[in-house]
Amino acid sequence: MTDSLQITPDLLLQAYAMGIFPMADSATSQEIHWVDPKRRGVFDLDQFHISRSLRRAVLRGQYQVTVDTDFSGVVAACADRPETWINPPIFALYQALHREGRAHSLEVWEAEQLIGGVYGVVLGSAFFGESMFSRRTNASKIALAWLVHRLRAGGFTLFDTQFLTPHLASLGATEIPRAEYHRRLDRALRQPARFDPPGYAPYPSLISSSGASGSSSGSVTSGATKPESQDSTQIS
Repeated sequence: MTDSLQITPDLLLQAYAMGIFPMADSATSQEIHWVDPKRRGVFDLDQFHISRSLRRAVLRGQYQVTVDTDFSGVVAACADRPETWINPPIFALYQALHREGRAHSLEVWEAEQLIGGVYGVVLGSAFFGESMFSRRTNASKIALAWLVHRLRAGGFTLFDTQFLTPHLASLGATEIPRAEYHRRLDRALRQPARFDPPGYAPYPSLISSSGASGSSSGSVTSGATKPESQDSTQIS
């Protein structure tokens, strides 16, 4: 347990590089726990599962996807639930990492309303998924589908979900032992990746055709795109 006032953005990045991440007991707690689970949830980026129903939702296109347009709004929405591990100090730390280009968000919009999103931290070719939210059916799944395609295109090799939930398992996430996670993390930290790969221009039909039940291509693809761009489920 650590006094949140002692944690800096640099210390937080060092913690991620060591395989640990922060959580608070509640929104009002001023203390932060460092967590290193015995078993870790991860997405194999080549095994993300897009079901028929999710494919239809992606193709329907009644939404817009943006990246890093409303980072604070995504974190606030993730924290807006009866029980949350995101307290004000943690919120401020992630905002600081976002300003440094180390934390990113992907937003799903319906007209002008933010209906879903996910955010996380980037180090090397590792993406540490922190939390996601949904205000419409399938909105968080849509966010993850677009995010996984982006991570593939950018050369990421590790998508850490921290814990495995039934929601994430339905999309292809699995659980691995701590030692295996640390081996994968060590490799990922030594490889470069880009959250904004040059020339990347995704569009719904491209997203819907990637995934374990379709093509698993992770190549950078250009073309027409929307503005770059059950589910009240945390990644952690």
